[in-house]
Amino acid sequence: MTKIGHMKPADAPIEGQSVSQRVIESDISGTTDSDALSGWVSDPLRYTNPGVGSENVKTKTTLSVSLTAIFAALYAVGVVVLAPISFQVFQVRVADALLPLAILFGWPAVLGLSLGAVVANFFGGLGIVDIVGGGIANFLATYFAWNIGQRRMKGSWAVAVITQTAVVTIIVGSYLSYLLQMPLAISLVGVLLGSVVAIGLLGYALLLALSRPRIVDQMKARGLIS
Repeated sequence: MTKIGHMKPADAPIEGQSVSQRVIESDISGTTDSDALSGWVSDPLRYTNPGVGSENVKTKTTLSVSLTAIFAALYAVGVVVLAPISFQVFQVRVADALLPLAILFGWPAVLGLSLGAVVANFFGGLGIVDIVGGGIANFLATYFAWNIGQRRMKGSWAVAVITQTAVVTIIVGSYLSYLLQMPLAISLVGVLLGSVVAIGLLGYALLLALSRPRIVDQMKARGLIS
């Protein structure tokens, strides 16, 4: 009779052996390492790369901050470069065409376009009311539009853009009437006309152009939108 020596239990871990190796070898030998298998299935990345989760968070945070800065810069530059038509009551603030993009980009666009308005209005010469008021108008307009657009209902994007136009018209038109000492009705009409062109026409067209399936897929692949 052949003498059988001391054998190592099938489920005993081998020093230096990873859980994934134990799972594979257990499968080959016909035995089961329940602890290794359950741990591997529930969280495989925990065994292969413990730092992958934190790296993803850091990457997303960096990307969000970068997008916020880009939106702020684009808005501020657009207003300052086109200053002759970006201020006063009868204005067409072309940079407002960026506002509907909050529907796609979310917080980076909301924060970036609000900050951009603050910076841009600093150069407008109308003082602190315009600086703060413009930032608040852009924040509320983009935030409301983003939330409305996420409802995924038919026509929600159109409603979101109309909401933006109304918010900007009411807030900006009201404080411009006070600053420029002119009738409220005239101030509201002036801002409304410009907002319809910049937000309702140019902005909505830009939103539709960037929401094409191929473009959306590419932006999602790069983590620009979720």
